[in-house]
Amino acid sequence: MLTDAADPRLADYVRLTDVHLRRSLEAEQGLFIAEGEKVIRRAIAAGYPVRSLLVASDRLPLIADLAAGTAAPLYVVPPEVAEQLTGYRVHRGALASMQRLPLAPPAKLLSAARRIVVLEDVVDHTNVGAIFRCVAALGFDAVLLAPRCADPLYRRAVRVSMGAVLSVPYARLADWRDGLGELRNAGFRLLALTPDPAAAPIGAVAAAARQDHDARLALLIGSEGDGLSARWLAAADEPVRIPMSRGVDSLNVASAAAIACYLLS
Repeated sequence: MLTDAADPRLADYVRLTDVHLRRSLEAEQGLFIAEGEKVIRRAIAAGYPVRSLLVASDRLPLIADLAAGTAAPLYVVPPEVAEQLTGYRVHRGALASMQRLPLAPPAKLLSAARRIVVLEDVVDHTNVGAIFRCVAALGFDAVLLAPRCADPLYRRAVRVSMGAVLSVPYARLADWRDGLGELRNAGFRLLALTPDPAAAPIGAVAAAARQDHDARLALLIGSEGDGLSARWLAAADEPVRIPMSRGVDSLNVASAAAIACYLLS
């Protein structure tokens, strides 16, 4: 039992709500945090090495078997110390510090995929996590991220995705300006999701795509505020839209992704 939040053995878990600190720390140390017993199990099942486990003393039975099955240290702390350490009440009782794995290059990811989502500058971790969950649930094969997209392994993204970010293959494009050329060279048709009323209804495009079983589709989704950049819209093969009613012009990016993935799956 550890009772001091300043104990150096707990350094991986310090101030988990401080986004700027965590971006720096996690990139430097090559780690990420899995929160909750289910997500921790999924991270281990996906092959991520465990650096350590942290559990509130009243929730120890949740992960007793996990602790017994790994050589990583288990740190047990009182609930109030866990809150002091992390900056929030640890409702799920257990956290794990996991070692990141190297990302595959986009070309390797594309070679085995038929349906992918490509995110341009989606910067909210909640939205990234929700989109990964949609991708996993609706049968898409992978996600490509533009360089400025939020980190899928940030704690909130992992939690919102219910661990889907740990099982969906993903990669980052090194080149925002010309990165879409790599997808086209791999045989993907680029569909740009936009609220533009001049764009083709996505249902009609999806119906046509289902007639071609070999069609490889890449759904391009833009940032929360501005949508896709003019450059990516121009580079796409076809703009597509989700028809709207009652004067609504757009949906939350994660909701739009869910509808589009369902129709194109």
